[in-house]
Amino acid sequence: MNVTLLHRLRTELDQRSVTTGLRRDLVVSSPQGPTLGVDGETLVNFAANDYLGLAEHPDVLDAAQRALREMGLGVSAGRVLCGTRAVHGELEAAIAELVGADDAVLYGSCFDANLGLFDALLGPQDVVLSDALNHASLIDGIRLSRAERHVFAHADLDELERRLAESAHARHRLIVTDGVFSMDGDIAALPQLSELAQRYDAVLVVDDSHATGVLGATGAGTAEHFGLAGRVDVLTGTLGKALGGGAGGFVAGPRAIVETLRQVSRPYIFTNAMAPTLAVAALTAIRIARARPDLRERLAAKTTWLRGALRDLGYDVPPGEHPIIPVMLREGSAARDVAAALRRDGVLVFALSHPVVPVGEERIRVQVSAAHTADQLEHAAAAFGRARSVLVGR
Repeated sequence: MNVTLLHRLRTELDQRSVTTGLRRDLVVSSPQGPTLGVDGETLVNFAANDYLGLAEHPDVLDAAQRALREMGLGVSAGRVLCGTRAVHGELEAAIAELVGADDAVLYGSCFDANLGLFDALLGPQDVVLSDALNHASLIDGIRLSRAERHVFAHADLDELERRLAESAHARHRLIVTDGVFSMDGDIAALPQLSELAQRYDAVLVVDDSHATGVLGATGAGTAEHFGLAGRVDVLTGTLGKALGGGAGGFVAGPRAIVETLRQVSRPYIFTNAMAPTLAVAALTAIRIARARPDLRERLAAKTTWLRGALRDLGYDVPPGEHPIIPVMLREGSAARDVAAALRRDGVLVFALSHPVVPVGEERIRVQVSAAHTADQLEHAAAAFGRARSVLVGR
């Protein structure tokens, strides 16, 4: 092995260990849910994306178990070979119906969907305008395309409009944004973005991974939340968060776009199809999510309560309504120290620091689930209250 490469990597790892610390995967010993088994103890779980509590829903688990017995574990082939099962088409149709699109196409993850979208549709004659806080998968997917790329400051509609005006030369212009931004839980200004897209004849692309199943009367996401159903041109999303927590992603939109992706999108063509067991589980989760608006109502009420409780304790919690609650602790290791104190008190959260968020924007991200009980929410609030002791003297 090349000694120079190994030496450089070891040196960089040593530096990272000193500055931000090295990440270590948390090994969980229980199913996903409002509590988790970790290192022989049970922790109240505020670190997952299981917003509706469907990851352990008995109907989802029963459907997956039946599918495993009937269809096996996986397909060992891509969709374009012999990997397609009837449930894949059923799931795509259910996704399209949920979000109000003509059609949808499945991928192994939303990361794959975002990697495969832009290169399939765009060329060097096109321009992509991307929000500065977009998810890494959007950033990487845009980079893989041959389109001209511009980043506008987060939620800065004035800068976006200037960029749109300056790119009149483009064959196509795409405005790309998260529906809900995963670090802050803030919701994109979709009405204004949609108006700009229409005025400048641009295509609006929204990654709704943290909104699908969560926002809107039926869980259709950000567009439904704003009463703008049908106003998003292309929607990407995941089945691995609110919709059962398994795996899989999708692109939904006009039939011509979806069919183009089936023909030329590399992550769709050159990888195994989604396991039928996971597809059945996700299809079941979608049906439950649409039929159970009370889950979203319960989630909203619990989120509002915990946001208020954390603010009452003196924490810096930005305004918002999404179940992602950022608790800002911008003082060096403060976020890590508070997260460690919460862990000792039986609450699982994670501190986010550079490079995940900018230096000076460190925070703990708290994620609420409809499955959390009132006792669990109160325990978390009390633990945050006790954890303030580690901030004394800072």
